[in-house]
Amino acid sequence: MKTIGLLGGMSWESSAEYYRLVNERVRELRGGFHSARIVLYSVDFAVIEAMQAEGRWDDAGQELNRAARALEAAGADFVVLCTNTMHKVADRLTEGLGIPLLHLADTTAAAIKASGLQGGIETGGTKGGIKAGGIKRVGLLGTGFTMAQPFYRERLAAHGLDVLVPDEADRETVHRIIYDELVHGVVTGESRERYREVIARIVAAGADGVIYGCTEIELLVGPEDSPVPTFPTTRLHAEAAVDYALGRISLPPAT
Repeated sequence: MKTIGLLGGMSWESSAEYYRLVNERVRELRGGFHSARIVLYSVDFAVIEAMQAEGRWDDAGQELNRAARALEAAGADFVVLCTNTMHKVADRLTEGLGIPLLHLADTTAAAIKASGLQGGIETGGTKGGIKAGGIKRVGLLGTGFTMAQPFYRERLAAHGLDVLVPDEADRETVHRIIYDELVHGVVTGESRERYREVIARIVAAGADGVIYGCTEIELLVGPEDSPVPTFPTTRLHAEAAVDYALGRISLPPAT
């Protein structure tokens, strides 16, 4: 089993989910007393959040590069960056690094493609069904950075996906709930309803599936909150990390 290097703390709420999901996946596949080999580096999110707000992305990339190097030095065989937004600086993070990064957008795209092979043809408008030929157009929910900036959408588009994002007002709602509530562990029914409304609108705009493209979003909504298939990036990333660590898959093809 390879040693998984979790680079987390952005926020620690979602990083705790990564730790749980990774170990549950190992238990599912290996059974008995097995658990994952993990090295965890957790940053101070206040430092990273300030860099985000001030547009200091290069500084943030340098900070995460230092963290990734520390994971490598501690024995990690590959890095799992436990946040969607900070994949904006993935290239900076991997500079001079001797171990690979399991890119979250690539694992998400692979799961969307696989869903078309596994889901079959949608019948009778079944909730969560997969359309014939698979999903090509997906809605993306995430932080304002992830939704508005091209780094994530372009990575998905390179895998052949057409990516829709909410309008400006809905983007502001999704972002505010993430930063004002979810990263602090606050989960409310009112905010869940706001997200359901955003999801309904992006589905009405033509999305055949919805990406929960922020690691905290899965703390608020699940597959039952969407009329179309959902792709929870935290769970998909964690499962792919285990599958790679156990030699069940190769790294998804980069773009």
